Amino acid sequence: MKVDAAPPATVLPEVLSEALLRRFDAPGPRYTSYPTADRFVEAFGPADALQALSLRRLGAVAGGLASSQPLSVYVHVPFCESVCYYCACNKVITRHHERARPYLDAVAQELQLVLAATGAGRAVSQLHLGGGSPTFLSDDELAQLMQLLGSAFQLTPSAEVSIEVDPRTVTPERLARLRGMGFGRISFGVQDFNTAVQQAVHRVQPFEQVRELMQHARRLGFASINVDLIYGLPRQTPESFARTVAQVGSLRPDRIALYAYAHLPQRFKPQRRIAVEELPSAAQRIQMLGGAIAGFVAHGYQYIGMDHFALPGDSLAVTKAQGRLHRNFQGYSVQPDGDLIGLGVSAISRVGACYYQNHKSLESYYDALRQGQLPVERGIALSRDDLLRRDVIMALMCQGRVDFEAIEQAHLVRIQDCFATELGQLAELAEAGLVQLEPAAVQVTAAGWFLVRAVAAVFDRNLRSDRQRERFSRVI
Repeated sequence: MKVDAAPPATVLPEVLSEALLRRFDAPGPRYTSYPTADRFVEAFGPADALQALSLRRLGAVAGGLASSQPLSVYVHVPFCESVCYYCACNKVITRHHERARPYLDAVAQELQLVLAATGAGRAVSQLHLGGGSPTFLSDDELAQLMQLLGSAFQLTPSAEVSIEVDPRTVTPERLARLRGMGFGRISFGVQDFNTAVQQAVHRVQPFEQVRELMQHARRLGFASINVDLIYGLPRQTPESFARTVAQVGSLRPDRIALYAYAHLPQRFKPQRRIAVEELPSAAQRIQMLGGAIAGFVAHGYQYIGMDHFALPGDSLAVTKAQGRLHRNFQGYSVQPDGDLIGLGVSAISRVGACYYQNHKSLESYYDALRQGQLPVERGIALSRDDLLRRDVIMALMCQGRVDFEAIEQAHLVRIQDCFATELGQLAELAEAGLVQLEPAAVQVTAAGWFLVRAVAAVFDRNLRSDRQRERFSRVI
């Protein structure tokens, strides 16, 4: 099926308006954690991370519920053969594939340090390879990595095993190898199918190529196929992006992740190659978002929240309907809320009441491991207030509702005392139609679900006093 013409003009869902989107279009965190990663400090180092891992092991031995829950594991593969100008990920651009071997050896060494603290054979319910581009690795290298992880952890029967794929680096034969390694979920980085946009961001991959790969992935039995898109890229127009939306809809991926491009060239050097005058206006971005929401809904997708869509039968949609949605550094998850072990350069971990991140440069990462240390650069131990606010923010982000009694019982607080200022600020959002204030709860409305970041930000103590909010991406 070839989709070469833009579909008829779409309109925003009835609960939304361009004025509402424009009103709340401000920079803010994506809340894959709270506190957010920009709050990590270098005072939290390898010894603190080691202590958190050891305490988890002691908790599991003592029968602690949180410590005995299955882990999530993330492995960061930073290498890419070419740079995509929009990219804000931690990456290493190289065509020297021999650099992968010492990196994998270093990841194996880091894993051994982790296992020495936690013990081997811990149950894992979610395993994800991201980057960079994991498919920079050869098939043999990927197989060795999966064997290493398989010997270190015990995958649960229903474990989600997923990998991010650059369509330019795989063939149908490679997809078959990935399936044979145990990957059940796959994510294709597409961003946009318009040729002019692809050229502007230095990532050219024809629609037909992605379509062929997705067809093969379905025949191979991948349980879920995701497509990543970005709106707000240079040379995009509402009309051109509507065509991409229609093309993606015709491919019927199980999930769609729709991200807003954040142009922060002062932070991300590759973005300096993007011509500012080619970026769409704020009004055009709002039209793109509204058209994409309407387009995907028209194709039968359900809006999960925070830029994510899923077909009704996908586990993400089912989990949301059941009120069991969770969120971690990989985004929305169907897995129970629990600890995350991040391996590799720049990877972030959550262990107990701590977050920590590995060194962002390969040199520093390798140097720490040569010294026999966990390669932790910075982190944070959460305070009681952090834990309270995290639960409130995640309830809003995942369930769209905060029940005061549940929070009060879990944290031994009184909501009216702790959040008097925040409840006052919510009155403005209620007036705008984003939330409903009930006597014992806050309920996000249908309109508010599309702007849930703005709702969650009310409870972010750090953001309220932050003078550098512009370092975050915009809500729209």
